[in-house]
Amino acid sequence: MNTAHSVNPVNGTRASTARFVATHSVLSLNARHPLVAKSLVDAQEMHRTVMSGFRGWVEDGDPDARSQTGVLSTWSVDLKAAALVLVVQSRIPGDWARIPRAAFTAPPHLITVDRTFKEGEAVGFRTVVNPTYSRPSGKPASEKSRGTRTSHSTPDHVKRWFARRLQTDGEPATAEDGVVRIGATADPDSLGIRMLPTVSSAHRSKPVRIGRAEIRGSLTVTDPETLVAALSNGLGHARAYSCGLILTR
Repeated sequence: MNTAHSVNPVNGTRASTARFVATHSVLSLNARHPLVAKSLVDAQEMHRTVMSGFRGWVEDGDPDARSQTGVLSTWSVDLKAAALVLVVQSRIPGDWARIPRAAFTAPPHLITVDRTFKEGEAVGFRTVVNPTYSRPSGKPASEKSRGTRTSHSTPDHVKRWFARRLQTDGEPATAEDGVVRIGATADPDSLGIRMLPTVSSAHRSKPVRIGRAEIRGSLTVTDPETLVAALSNGLGHARAYSCGLILTR
């Protein structure tokens, strides 16, 4: 959510600030609890666990329930300690009463995020993304067939994927090739890239297999409203499966 416009209607210039408002639910969970353990081994189950906090806000079965509620999530697990930390961002507060109390190692912690970003500000960030490219189908170009979406598998490729989404001062929010930028720039060589385990689901109606990478570093804000849009809407694909949430500090 924001309260500034990227282009001033009077003089055509970008606003120098934009406001971001959201709720963050921080859930500390026992990875040995059956519900949590199932969420860890099945991406569809993790999606259900995340969305269980928002029932009743939209009609049951609505395919756009996640986007309407602004839900994005990310998680990390410490297998030695059997601890899962799940962070859920949303436009509305989550209600986590449907998760069994025994699954929690601490009560859910809800935080109201209300932050104004300024042009030129340095912002630390972390995000887990599904960095993909289109692999050619092998069919003749005359058939105009779409390629297969494939996940990048090396840190260098992930770095280049992310660098394409950076936005230097004066660049538009969307590149000529359709890539949506994030309203900030960075030194790609200073970014920390870590490849994460693939998550998957063998659900009969919708099998998924999602490559993931963690990106950490520092951003310099160039277009505050575009940055707020990236924070609100997420980055890249697989946003229903705990990818794309950008956490800032």
